[in-house]
Amino acid sequence: MALDYALLHAAQNGLGFLRIYKWSPGCLSFGRNEPARTRYCVEMIAALGIDTVRRPTGGRAVWHDAEVTYAVAGPASAFGSLQETYNIVHTTLAAALRRLGIDAELAARPSKRQSGVAGGACFASPAGGEIVVGDLKLVGSSQVREGDAFLQHGSILLDGNQDIVAQVTRGDATRPNSTSLSSLLGRTVTFSEVAEAMMSEVAQSWDGTWQQCDTITETVDRERFADPAWTWRR
Repeated sequence: MALDYALLHAAQNGLGFLRIYKWSPGCLSFGRNEPARTRYCVEMIAALGIDTVRRPTGGRAVWHDAEVTYAVAGPASAFGSLQETYNIVHTTLAAALRRLGIDAELAARPSKRQSGVAGGACFASPAGGEIVVGDLKLVGSSQVREGDAFLQHGSILLDGNQDIVAQVTRGDATRPNSTSLSSLLGRTVTFSEVAEAMMSEVAQSWDGTWQQCDTITETVDRERFADPAWTWRR
């Protein structure tokens, strides 16, 4: 999370970034303003030995394990408003997934207002503009803006499900309404093939000269994102 946040700061200098990564070990992330302490069972999370972190972006809880995580950062003027940026990034990601044979599309805006940050897992239901296959959510994303730059990052499910979020939720929990790439294609889909499809689509669709960088050394607020007081601040 500190690395993603560093990209947001670097984007304020006019640079654009696409970061693609995975988690080891698995980790439960909370949205920036999510009431995690009251929504989720701290004792059960500890008993299960689950790592936790709080994102710099909004949204609801995500279980990061068998997935591809992406982060896009750039000047706020690159794509327009928050919703315009959300739609452009998702349109590009959906096109990348179609390269793999996935019938990915953007969800229509719901007719009823979605529940707030206390409404359960990110993958419980799709919001308008998110990537779905049929009525099943495939990609969960969130965004933040600071100054004249934006950061959007999200999770593309390779395999498995988000049931662990419901398992550690206090009280009744909405079961995830999600699917995975491996489930849709009936085979094991690797991190590398998804990453390659994403990089190819971005290079083709977005303006600019792209260079591949395998390491990021600068971080911002590493101590904050590693601090349990931040993770469980509310």
